[in-house]
Amino acid sequence: MLCVNVELKERSYPIHIGAGLLTNTDCYPLKSGNKVMIVTNPTVAQHYLSTVTDTLEKIGCLVEHVLLPDGEQYKTLDSLNLIFTALLKANHGRDTTIVALGGGVIGDVTGYAAASYQRGVRFIQIPTTLLAQVDSSVGGKTAVNHELGKNMIGAFYQPTAVIIDTLTLNTLPKREVNAGLAEVIKYGAILDFPFFQWLEQHIDNLVALDQNALQQCIARCCQLKADIVARDETEKGDRALLNLGHTFGHAIETHLGYGNWLHGEAVSAGCMMAAVLSEKLGDLTPHDVARLEKLLARANLPTVSPDGMTAQDYLQLMMRDKKVLNGKLRLVLLKALGQAYVATDVPQEQVIEAINRCTQVD
Repeated sequence: MLCVNVELKERSYPIHIGAGLLTNTDCYPLKSGNKVMIVTNPTVAQHYLSTVTDTLEKIGCLVEHVLLPDGEQYKTLDSLNLIFTALLKANHGRDTTIVALGGGVIGDVTGYAAASYQRGVRFIQIPTTLLAQVDSSVGGKTAVNHELGKNMIGAFYQPTAVIIDTLTLNTLPKREVNAGLAEVIKYGAILDFPFFQWLEQHIDNLVALDQNALQQCIARCCQLKADIVARDETEKGDRALLNLGHTFGHAIETHLGYGNWLHGEAVSAGCMMAAVLSEKLGDLTPHDVARLEKLLARANLPTVSPDGMTAQDYLQLMMRDKKVLNGKLRLVLLKALGQAYVATDVPQEQVIEAINRCTQVD
């Protein structure tokens, strides 16, 4: 088992990474008599709900669960209310623990419920998708979507622990695994060129779910994110670098309707737009852009915009993004592979040209 710590003083917490951790009682920061509400969805529940319930009951916890509908389109205030209703009906107080068992949607909604219920209760992340394991379960970003924008309603709220059982990826659809690899590749592109090179050597092993490669990869991603979160918990500075491709990607998700493209798929296309824009600004070389494109393609990820989505569609949605400050669009761009920065003064016509260069070709 590998362990990465997120250092936030009194709110620090461990990320446990390994095979078979769902049944390892030592990973759960709970004791006999604790009340627990597991939040999951039917797809994940059929594989792992009974396993996690049995483990918690071995500790001596009093365990209940609530099922949310499955899919990004259900990352809403209505789903949030389902959690609150279940907690209230079962008389859960401020000493309860909420466990998020699932992917990024479950983790984000559950985390926001934990931040809000009785002004804040303890919660544990058990991410079961690669994207959630390397990104959304770590760092305390919680949110639900609004029809006018993704993740517009939420809070920064840290978990007590993150338990990453890499065997859960064996039941994940290949498309979901590939979507998670977009966030993995993003880490190398923005922060760690040697890791980017490692990915070029091992991407096929990751696609094939090789356990050794997966655990090394997830631990490195979690360490990179933990270091940034420790420096900038609420995204006032360096943490914004983690949003490479996300401003473009969120526009894709909102335009198509949540769930039509997976988050990682949208981020992949967005990373290519950011890379092309970085090339246009004279930072990346064409060879750099080609390396990123090849790596994303080897992970079976899209590198062009959805068919029919125009540059004006992007701009209209991007200007509603949370990262817009004082009416200026903030974009994460690349000085080089492994070195990112936040730009606030990119001419709109160059953004449009970059989007157009990544337009779907029939």
